[in-house]
Order: sequence, then C-alpha cells, then structure tokens
Amino acid sequence: MQWLDGVLQDEYGVVGVLRDTDKITIRRLRHKRLKKDLVCLSFEGNGAVYRLLQTVRHENLPRVYEVWEENGQCTVLEEFIDGTTVAQILKSGLYNADGVRAVMTAVCDAVGFLHSVGIVHRDIKPENVMVTSEGRVVLLDFDTARHYKPTASRDTVVIGTAGYAAPEQFGVAQTDNRADIFAMGIMMNVMLTGEHPTKQAANGSLRKVIEKCTRLDPAARYPDVWALKKALN
Repeated sequence: MQWLDGVLQDEYGVVGVLRDTDKITIRRLRHKRLKKDLVCLSFEGNGAVYRLLQTVRHENLPRVYEVWEENGQCTVLEEFIDGTTVAQILKSGLYNADGVRAVMTAVCDAVGFLHSVGIVHRDIKPENVMVTSEGRVVLLDFDTARHYKPTASRDTVVIGTAGYAAPEQFGVAQTDNRADIFAMGIMMNVMLTGEHPTKQAANGSLRKVIEKCTRLDPAARYPDVWALKKALN
C-alpha cells in the first residue's frame, strides 16, 4: 500500500515502534498538525474483525478509526491508549484479590461485548490489557481474534499464546467464547501468584473461580463471561 504509506508520512510522524515481528508491525504515530497520537498496525491477513470494531464503541476497547486491505495486507489506525499493561504492573508486584476483581470485571465487559458481536479474542493475557492513569481498563490486540462460526468443527489456524491458550485452540475443536474464559482464568492466577496455575495455584476467595475458568473441558467452565463477572463480585 505505497499510496497509504505516502499519506501517513505526509500527515504523521513516527513516535516509536511498539512491536515489529514477522507477523505484525505496530507503530505509534503523531499527527504533525493536531499533535494527536494513534496506533498503526500492519499485518498480513484478514481485517474483518477490525472492520467490525470500526462500527462500534466500547469503553474497554480501543476505538478503530480506519481499516485498509490490499493484496492480503491489512493496515489499521486505532486509538492510542496511554497507560501501563498489566504485565508491566506485575514487574513491580502482584495484585491482591480486590485488584484482580477490578481489572477482570472490566475485561469481562470488553470480552462480553466482543462475544455479543461474534468475536472470540483468543489472546487474553497481561500484555494485552492496559490500565490508564484514570483507571480505564482496555483490552488490546485483535490480530489473532476471529469470528465464531457455529458450523465449523475446528479453527482454520492454530494460534494463541502458550500457557494462556485453551486446549481447543490447538486443533482439538473450534474455539468459542469459553476459550477466552480459560485465558482469563490463567491471567487471574498470574496476577495473584506470578505463575501459571500448574506451577502455583492461587489461594483465597478467587481460587475456585480460577479453577472453574481453567477446566480442560470447555463445558465445565463458566458458560459465558457474564456468569464469570457475577462470580467475581
């Protein structure tokens, strides 16, 4: 998309590169005249999830401004969230149970909204949850998200972060909303202990919640994030 690169170079300056891998490049840009920052994502693949997100608004999701697709390449401009990821916060200390409830209740709202429009995130983890100085919790990173197709028997592509991805994400079956619930359970355990539950299971009031989220059988987990949110409160 050379024409698009030209437009972006004319209008924006690069503040920094947030991620650069063989799969995706994420840059922070600043409008030269308005001095407003945004995020530019460039990756190979389908932009259908981002196109859908462009049409909706939710407090716990970044706003998607523009989506371009050409010859298998997708470029997305979205809201820049000025905050700190849960992963960065964990470097300075663990969360207590109340802190986990506050963050994960907001994540439930974000994920519940995604599920309501047929999107499974598939990569919920501390690195993908941002907390702003005002306390806004935002779920990021939708390049691995997919539309749930009731007629499919399994995912077309095996994808997700090891340790957080549900067993069904590795070709056993099609991922549905309950795969995100599995990842949320792992994330809660990491927030409380710094470890995967197979290494150190959390104690206290959230232990049973985490155990139910991370059942190997999807049918044994919470049926939806609203049931999980209720259990958190």
